[in-house]
Amino acid sequence: MSFDSKIIKIGPMVEYVDNLEEKIDAHGMFLLPSFVSGHTHLYSQFARGLSLPYDPKDFQEILDQLWWRLDRELDNETTYYSALSSGIEHLQAGVTTLIDHHASGKTIKGSLDAIKQALNGDIGMRAVLCFETSDRFQVHECIAENLNIIQAEHSPFLSGLFGLHASLSLSDETLAKVKNVLGEVPIHIHVGESSLDQEDSYRKYGMSVIKRLDRFGLLNEDSLLVHCVHVDDEELEIIKKRKAIIAINPSSNLNNSVGLPNYERIKKYDIPVILGNDGLDQGMAQEYRNLLFTQHLAQASPSAFSLLDLKAVIEDTYAYASRRLNIKLGRLKNGFEADFLLHPYLAPTPVDQGNALGHLVYGLFSKFKPEHVFVGGVQLINDYRLKKGLEELFLKAAPIARKLWNRL
Repeated sequence: MSFDSKIIKIGPMVEYVDNLEEKIDAHGMFLLPSFVSGHTHLYSQFARGLSLPYDPKDFQEILDQLWWRLDRELDNETTYYSALSSGIEHLQAGVTTLIDHHASGKTIKGSLDAIKQALNGDIGMRAVLCFETSDRFQVHECIAENLNIIQAEHSPFLSGLFGLHASLSLSDETLAKVKNVLGEVPIHIHVGESSLDQEDSYRKYGMSVIKRLDRFGLLNEDSLLVHCVHVDDEELEIIKKRKAIIAINPSSNLNNSVGLPNYERIKKYDIPVILGNDGLDQGMAQEYRNLLFTQHLAQASPSAFSLLDLKAVIEDTYAYASRRLNIKLGRLKNGFEADFLLHPYLAPTPVDQGNALGHLVYGLFSKFKPEHVFVGGVQLINDYRLKKGLEELFLKAAPIARKLWNRL
């Protein structure tokens, strides 16, 4: 089933029924804009079920023992199928736009085209892509891969950022090389995910991570600074001044035991905060709930972070993705993209405009699986079934993952 790519009109069904050739009975369902993940790692998909010697004592050992072992063995075939299978699972969870942060040491060139093919070409999702430049890889290849996606013809389905891993894996020489080619493009980088990032920056360079990035002139407007668990007020002031964005990922922070972002302190600086899943989950409903709950815990107050705060983060996430793709996402309103979902909900209490978000967070999001999902007016999930051909492609992922595991 396919409709117009943008929403043309909103109104009661009685105004349309006689003129429609195709229709969906949505009685007893929530109609929502489909979701955006503000930061993810599609390459992490093939870590699920992977068995490696693993006994990390800190965040650096998590990188050494798992993620850096995994990402350096990814070739373009593996990158494609990890992106495809993760993208499909995101789609099944109502996520239709992904802001991805990719790394693959075995094959850098063409890796973002592989993701583009998986998400845009084969699934029909929207994506903002980049490659994690790092001194662990061939830096000139990382830079070229970022420039390739940045300079590619952008569309409502594709855009690029300039990817950097984190300060702790980037030398001054590399940052200078990036600055030479960056122009006005925003960067996408991990910042202060763990205290080790800041400790490394102070030990090697005598300054904080944000001051170091700013010294090289890398903090362009709309730069995406991920995590920011360990940043100080001086850094937040710089972030505000440079009109950068912070992407928080509370579930991943919990899993890695690195601490939690202080939303209340960030918002004092009027810095937009968006929400991602950091590749830990293939959805966003759980992230919405975890953000609410973890901020209550972190601030030792059940009123420190409200449903209105959660709504602001969700809206900022839509707004950021809209700017990067030059479209309008996140509302069921004339002129916005026809990216939406339908989810059955049998409510035990009354639902109205004033309490709908509470029903979502405390009811629907704990068991979220939409029945219908549309992107640009094209139905990609119908009655829980994927569009033709996607399930067959998904089933090819496991043998590719096995090949990767054998290399590891």
